[in-house]
Parts: sequence; C-alpha cells; structure tokens
Amino acid sequence: MRESKEKARSLHPFPLVAVLGPTAVGKTALSIRLASELRAEIVNFDSVQVYRGLDIGSAKPTKKELARVPHHLIDILQPDEPFNAAAFSAKARAAIKSITQRGRTVILTGGTNLYLRALLEGLAPCPGEDHALRTRLKEIAKEFGTDVLHAFLSGIDTKSASRIHPNDTLRIIRAIEVYIKTGKTLSLWHERHQNEMVLSHCIKIGLMRPINELYERIDRRVDEMIKDGLIEEVRSLIKKGYSPDIKPLQTLGYRHMIRFLAGASAFTETVVQLKRDHRHYARRQLIWLRNKPDIKWFNPDGLARLRRIWPHILGAKGN
Repeated sequence: MRESKEKARSLHPFPLVAVLGPTAVGKTALSIRLASELRAEIVNFDSVQVYRGLDIGSAKPTKKELARVPHHLIDILQPDEPFNAAAFSAKARAAIKSITQRGRTVILTGGTNLYLRALLEGLAPCPGEDHALRTRLKEIAKEFGTDVLHAFLSGIDTKSASRIHPNDTLRIIRAIEVYIKTGKTLSLWHERHQNEMVLSHCIKIGLMRPINELYERIDRRVDEMIKDGLIEEVRSLIKKGYSPDIKPLQTLGYRHMIRFLAGASAFTETVVQLKRDHRHYARRQLIWLRNKPDIKWFNPDGLARLRRIWPHILGAKGN
C-alpha cells in the first residue's frame, strides 16, 4: 500500500487543491481567483456541468469566467451520454496528469462530492449493474412513486437513505440493487473500502457563510437562473429530442422545470419548491463535508488576496 501511494505521489509532485462547500457559497469565483494567482488549472467535479447545453441550471461558469483560466471536464458530453463516478475519475486522473506534467497546480472544484471521493479515494468494489432488476425497480417507482422505494431503502440501509434525497430515483435504485445482489448495504461497502488509490496530498479548502446568508444567496441564484432563461434552456433540450427521463434532466432544477412545462405544477409553486430543494441540497452537502476533519474552513468574503490560504498551499509544495 505504501508503494502505491509513493508511486502516485511521484506522478503528481504538485499538490491538488480542492475547493469545497455548499451550493451558491461562492466556489466558482474563489476557484478562479485562486487559479489565477497560482497559475493553476481547474478540474470540474460537478456531475451536471460535464454536459453541453445544461448551463444555467448547473450554474456553469460563464464564458468570461472559463476564459480567465483553463478549465477541464466541462462541456465534454452530450446530455444523453452515460457518465458516472468511475468514468469521471478516469478522465480527471488523465487531466491531472497532463496538468502536473506541465508543472502546474490543479484546482478541483464542484459540488458532486461523490465524484471527488471517487477521484481521491477510489471506489468501493460494488457489483455492476443488473439491467433486469433496475428495470423492475424503475417500474415500481413509476407505478407507486419514488417515495415507496426510498421507504424500502430506509428499512434496509438507514445510512444510505439518510444521504440520498427521496426524489433521487437513480441513486435509490442503485442502493437497493447493491443490497439485493450482495446481501450487504451500500453504506457497508463504502465503510469497508480501504483507500489504496491516493493521488497525492490534497489541500481541502472549505467555504461557508452564515446559514441565513447562504439561504439568501440560494434564493437569489434561483431567481437569477429563471431570469437568465432556465425555462427556455429546458424547453430547448426537450425540443432537441432529449427524453425528460435522462439522468441529467432529473437533477436539481431541471426536473422542476420539466414538471412545470408538463403542467404538473404552477410557476409560483415550482419556484418555491426549487428554492426549498436547493436549500435541502446545501444542507446535505454540509453534513457530508463536516465529517471531513482535513478541510480548512473559510468565509469567502474574508479571504483578501487569499492570504490566509497561502501557508497551506506553499507548505504543501515544500516552498
């Protein structure tokens, strides 16, 4: 195990810097500032920003922001192309190797913490997909509702159920699938997984604001998304022939607007639900992050010229 760690570190002599935090806290702006001052490049670990055409709902960096520093793993797939944590990890590792071979630091930023964990720690060796079982579970969800599957999951795997949103059909099905196929819960697979895939030392910078301020920023972001054309973005994707059932269109924001466009909810109700679900998502992100003792926490507004971060960056590089 020691040899594998040393080999990985020899391939990546510069540290990885991960910018973490709940949605709308200010990760994109801080990451770009940090990358500019470090002459670093950014590797995205947001599971929706990898898709072309899903710009507003995923809070993707603007064209101006993308032009300020090199970005990787943004706009690399069509919306109906399959992608998962394992595929992300492979592509991210390739990008990191290329960046570090050019003598530059890597800034990891995004909101899909599962992707980051897959990259830094590897994935638990869970069984592969069972198409027939998944089809049956999807039929149950369609007939009786996703909440029925989530309730079932709560009875067999409380830990997984607590961290998976009741509307996240795909992840609920995956957790049930693993249990049915192996007799072991998904959370147990993760707990038993040993970290043998360490890339290198990763400096983890956590961003947080007072909760009331964060919620206000979330509400403003939702209003801005709608003002910037979120409804038109979703309508355009559907007109291009993409099924509303594909994975990226079932994510936060997109599924809400699909329901609105289908007449299943009124506009005001949709906006209220979207703000509420963004706040719930931020809360789940914080619960996950607060269990990580190696994260250095900062308020983004208190980082004048990022001076408080430099000791952690420079110290890790041995300068």
